[in-house]
Amino acid sequence: MNFTVGFKPLLGDAHSMDSLEKQLICPICLEMFSKPVVILPCQHNLCRKCANDVFQASNPLWQSRGSTTVSSGGRFRCPSCRHEVVLDRHGVYGLQRNLLVENIIDIYKQESSRPLHSKAEQHLMCEEHEDEKINIYCLNCEVPTCSLCKVFGAHKDCEVAPLPTIYKRQKSELSDGIAMLVAGNDRVQAVITQMEEVCQTIEDNSRRQKQLLNQRFEALCAVLEERKGELLQALAREQEEKLQRVRGLIRQYGDHLEASSKLGPGNFSLSRRRCRRFRVGAMSKVELAGRPEPGYESMEQFTVSVEHLAEMLRTIDFQPGTGLH
Repeated sequence: MNFTVGFKPLLGDAHSMDSLEKQLICPICLEMFSKPVVILPCQHNLCRKCANDVFQASNPLWQSRGSTTVSSGGRFRCPSCRHEVVLDRHGVYGLQRNLLVENIIDIYKQESSRPLHSKAEQHLMCEEHEDEKINIYCLNCEVPTCSLCKVFGAHKDCEVAPLPTIYKRQKSELSDGIAMLVAGNDRVQAVITQMEEVCQTIEDNSRRQKQLLNQRFEALCAVLEERKGELLQALAREQEEKLQRVRGLIRQYGDHLEASSKLGPGNFSLSRRRCRRFRVGAMSKVELAGRPEPGYESMEQFTVSVEHLAEMLRTIDFQPGTGLH
């Protein structure tokens, strides 16, 4: 596919060239993309070499291509948007190449090789010496300057170096710093992911311990309910035994009372009168045997003391390192 026609208007002046060049800069090496260019799932582009450097920094144990050991893949984050990129066992070699960007780079290089009238205007000029280009760098003051400033001006006693040399060195240092920053960010992200997993584990463990706590207190309540039922049954049995005895005595005394009421005055024969007097005298001397002793109706013996148990229950607490008890 020929992209030259479509990009002719865009490449018509130096400003447009600069704008296009900014879009073709790799965020890792800060250079124009070098082939092959790979496109990430987030649609950002990287030099494959730079992508591999970031991937290797984030996955130090991953075996490089050509190794006999089969790797399970890995992951890293896009340096532009921090989107997590998950790779298979092929690593960055499994990423799709962006042929469109590669073609644009070829077209850009072809167009930039042509002379532009405005190139001369791109040189920075010295403010002190208007006709002098800034072409050296003052190492003491850490500012770019011109040759006349070194010979006659403010930087005559300073140490200087060619500006392109300093530019390349600082650009290399900046690229290395960015690569380290990206790798550091991946490590920080890995720590954040680990901490998030710790939070999830804490929530899971807490949920499990809450369930155990509820189960053990429910079991304790079940024991108390069972014991309460046993004591209530014992109390009910004692109540029934006492009531049966007292009611039996009531019937016995009722029969005695009924028998004595039949011996009242009436017309009886002499023999019957003598017999009646004998029976009245005998019944009057009968003691009311089996009468409940004083306090028989009391049920105080069924009082349960739970104060010490309540105090003991209040001492229930967690046992560190041994789980719930």
